[in-house]
Amino acid sequence: MKKQILTLLLGGLIMTGAFANPSTGSGNVAFVYFSATGTTERMAKNAAKEMGADIFEIQPVHKYTDADLNWHDKKSLTTIECNDPKCRPAIESMVSTNSAANFDISAYETVILCYPIWWAYAPKIMYTFVESQKWGGKRLVTLCTSGGSGLGRSGSDLAKFAKDADFKGGKDFTRGSGAAIKKYVEGLLK
Repeated sequence: MKKQILTLLLGGLIMTGAFANPSTGSGNVAFVYFSATGTTERMAKNAAKEMGADIFEIQPVHKYTDADLNWHDKKSLTTIECNDPKCRPAIESMVSTNSAANFDISAYETVILCYPIWWAYAPKIMYTFVESQKWGGKRLVTLCTSGGSGLGRSGSDLAKFAKDADFKGGKDFTRGSGAAIKKYVEGLLK
């Protein structure tokens, strides 16, 4: 009888998510990334795998070409977007790469945004995403990849648009491993 009760109790705890994502002690974690060249995608996937977290890709309506990404050209699409504070590129879809679920921020306690740095800022599509969500009570972490300028103020800038989010911090992980990211995030969430 005691064994049956213990089995039922343990099963109930598992079903209610009491052991959800024990690596961070934080419940459900989602990585949400945008990547135009694949660098940020690799970083986000490695980190999400290491942490056992769900991962979602932001897919823009307009797929960025090499010409769009040419930072030497003052007329390239990304240069124009970065210079327009009101620019909000449209999101075509949010694709989950490890589950069948559609993205729903309400299912997560912590959301980790991953993005490349463009001209010292997060791409404007990240603002489109952040402004489309209800952040009340959610913890927000930002991670970036960069060719040289680093995270800068991009994380705190995004956090201003994530109304009521608890911004924990951010870091450049261009050359960081999934294990290094896990250690960093766990430190922020303690």
